[in-house]
Order: sequence, then C-alpha cells, then structure tokens
Amino acid sequence: MDFYIPEFINTILNALENAGYQAYVVGGCVRDMILGKTPHDYDITTSANPDEIQRTFKDYKTLLVGKQFGTVVVVQGRNNTEITTFRSEGKYLDGRRPSEVFFSDDVYDDLSRRDFTINAIAYNEKEGIIDPFNGQKDIECKTIRCVGNPKERFTEDHLRILRAVRLSTQLGFEIEENTYKACKDLRGTLNGISAERIREELFKILLSKNPSDGIRLMKDLNILEIIIPELIDTINFEQKNPNHNKDVFEHIMCVLDKTPPVLSIRLAALFHDIGKPHTLSVDEKGIGHFYGHERLGTEIAEEALLRLNSSRELIDKVSIMIKEHMSFHNDMKDRGIKRQINRVGKEEIFNLLELQKADKLCSNDNADITFLLEREEEIHRILNANEPYKKNHLNIDGNDIIDLDFKEGKIVGEILDYLLEKVMENPELNEKEKLIEIVKEKFK
Repeated sequence: MDFYIPEFINTILNALENAGYQAYVVGGCVRDMILGKTPHDYDITTSANPDEIQRTFKDYKTLLVGKQFGTVVVVQGRNNTEITTFRSEGKYLDGRRPSEVFFSDDVYDDLSRRDFTINAIAYNEKEGIIDPFNGQKDIECKTIRCVGNPKERFTEDHLRILRAVRLSTQLGFEIEENTYKACKDLRGTLNGISAERIREELFKILLSKNPSDGIRLMKDLNILEIIIPELIDTINFEQKNPNHNKDVFEHIMCVLDKTPPVLSIRLAALFHDIGKPHTLSVDEKGIGHFYGHERLGTEIAEEALLRLNSSRELIDKVSIMIKEHMSFHNDMKDRGIKRQINRVGKEEIFNLLELQKADKLCSNDNADITFLLEREEEIHRILNANEPYKKNHLNIDGNDIIDLDFKEGKIVGEILDYLLEKVMENPELNEKEKLIEIVKEKFK
C-alpha cells in the first residue's frame, strides 16, 4: 500500500532514522490514509527519547510539550509536528492521565496503550504498516473496537467513551459489541470529565457529515442525559400539529443533518426547538401550539453552552438564530427584512436562513422553501445595493438633529428611529437635505 507522506514529515522521519532511531507516523493519520483520505495532521512516534529528539533537531526550533510524556514539537515554518517517544503507561488514577510513563524501544508497547485498533497502526516507508491489533481489518469492516479489554481502556480515560461515539459518527463505523457494552456500563464515568473535553468531542460530532448519528448513538448508550440532558424531553414528544409530521426529537435530528457544517448553525439546529416540550398548549380543535418556545429555547441553549464553557461570541451567535428562527413569514416586506438584518447582523443573516430552510424542509413532506430562497436573493440585493438598515447608515446623525434646536436626550433617538423607518421603506430619502425636511415637517 502506497501512502503519500508530506515532505516536512519525511524530513523528520529520515532525520530520526539517519540518527539511528526507529520512527513512524502513527494513529489517526495512518487510519485516514488507509481510508484514502488526506490527514489533517500527522503524529510521529519514535524510539528516541525527548533529549535525543531535541539533539537530532538542534537546527530547528523545538518545543518540549511534556518531557514526562515524551512529546516534543518540531517547528518547520508553518508546520508543527508532534514527536512522541515509544512508551508504556502505569495506572490511570484520575480517569484521564497515567500516573507514570515508561519510555520504551519497542513500537508494540506504544501501540498497545492506544484507544482503538483503528488508531493503533504505525507506518514508515522502510517497514510498511505495523498493525499488531488488526486495525486494518476493523477499518475494512468499519468497526470501532478497543485495543485489549474495553473496560480497562475506558477506565483509563473516561473520555474514550465519547470518543468512540465521535469516531463512529465521523467515519460511519459501528461500535463492536464488547466495546459498545463497556461504553454503556461505564457511561457514568463521563460525569467526571471536564466541560472543555466534553465540548471538544461534542462539537466534532456536530460537525460530522450526519451529526444525528452521533446524537442517536448517545441516546442508545444512555449518555445523552449526561452530555445534553436538555434533549431528553424532546424524545417521542408529539407536536399535535398538522404542519409537523415528526416528534420534536426527530424533527431536531432532521434539521441538524440538513444544515451546513458550521458550528453555530449546527448548535442552533440542535437547540432551536428545545423549548417546545415546555410550551405546548392545545386549542379547542386539538391542535398543538408552542407560543414563546423560541425565547425559552434561547435561555435553555445559553445555559447548556455556558455549562460547556463555550465562548461568549459563539453563545451570542447561537442565541440570536434560535430567537429569530420563527421569523420566516411568507409576506415579509423589505422593511421587515432590513429590521431582521439589523437584529441579526449581516454576518449571521445567511446562517439564519440556512437554519430556517432546514427547519421548514423538516416540518412535513409538502414543505416549500421557495419564499426563503427568494428572501435570500432579496437580502443579497439589499446588501449589495448598500441600502440602509441601521441608524448609523443614515446620512444624518444626532449632532445634526441637535443643530435643528432639539435638546439632547430621548427625542434625538426617537427622531433617528423614525427616519430609519422612512429610509428603510424608501432608500432614496437617505439624503441629508431630505431627512432634515422630514424632521421639520414631523417634529417642528
């Protein structure tokens, strides 16, 4: 099997081998190359210890990431490559890191400590593939299987349970029976994982081709209640509405898969209807309504994302999309569209449209998004024409209003709000002289 290895990686492998050490690319990059994919990054494992790695690359900038764990980063221009010494590990005492690390001169020791067989494969050009745990067979069979005893692997690092879900989702692989059972049996250990580590795996799941596969797998493993407990109430929650042919959970899963792989959109899709189980009212005809579910959903999403220590910027993007996702009236005029652009921001307005299109398509079999596609074109036209939709787009400001003998204060803002409404309806009015005339006629 021929693999393409980038030149900057070959430089490192050759330097280590020329210095008398064994060296291999290892882990996910080998797995991806076997699958015919181009790896995002490459990790190297070697028989050289950290001091020997640094001596070998004395002419390069090196960063000692963790001497006790045997990891050195070699910097080549824009490329940073992690090189880790072959190692075996002592007992894991905290469900995350080994208490001791023992350097080794045997690549088998290094591969035997890894999480899954598909990641326990090494390669170099001289020796070819090193695969003591039949990872290639599991790749061929599309199987996620732990190296050795799955309960031991998950007890060592509890996050591996969620990592199994993530790899299954990203690769479209099935989790092997014993590994699956261990995930389920040890799911409670995920309660001790830091929010940041949970967030990293969850976000990767959400950015997968079919993120609903990962959410469903978490549900089947009974870990959804640990990772995203807010979703539990949506499962099998019937909407009692003729415009919806799915329960709330299934609708959310559909929307999730139909949105583009942009994190803020995927998170908004995940939480957009999270408030529905708490806002259902049924009218005299037996039809369900969910008044205010978008406001409650915004609050629930913010709490969940704060729990995951997400950035304020990301939370704000997700919140505004959830809050606005119901504003897709078929007859929204230009002024209404401009108000929405003002509320959402021109950077996020098209992300909101992607959420709304997916939401509409997942409502029922006869869903029509023609009006949303037309609105998308209209928003492009408004933005390309630089038509005003914010007060600072007006060709007049507060000082100009004060110069017309108005006192500073509330009245200035009211006048500017009035002028913006006029200009949004008729952009040709956005000239200073015309705006001054409007002020004199209306407020003098």
